[in-house]
Amino acid sequence: VRERVVRVTFNADVHSSLQWNFRPQQSEIYVVPGETALAFYKAKNPTDKPIIGISTYNVIPFEAGQYFNKIQCFCFEEQRLNPQEEVDMPVFFYIDPEFAEDPKMAKVDLITLSYTFFEAKEGQKLPLPGYQ
Repeated sequence: VRERVVRVTFNADVHSSLQWNFRPQQSEIYVVPGETALAFYKAKNPTDKPIIGISTYNVIPFEAGQYFNKIQCFCFEEQRLNPQEEVDMPVFFYIDPEFAEDPKMAKVDLITLSYTFFEAKEGQKLPLPGYQ
């Protein structure tokens, strides 16, 4: 699949209830389906109190989501940041090589990975997304 290169862009949002700074550390990377890639996001709690956040993600276009495989990710897990604490959050992923064989993906050369952080309460769990 070496002749197929996909541009992956990164987006970061924070719900209005969460007082964190959250952003991707790179705006885009280029990946070949089947090869692993590593990207980083940065989160900071600029307040004077500890805050727990939890994130969801989505993949655009939605149809490409079934081919986007995260090996390691910070999503759906509570992240506690102490006052003024700043952390790097890795996302280790690959695009399934079958992406290149799917006729519906033939014109897809851009995939966006988007995360949204929400303020969490102890023990709160978010539903995992499902692709049909």
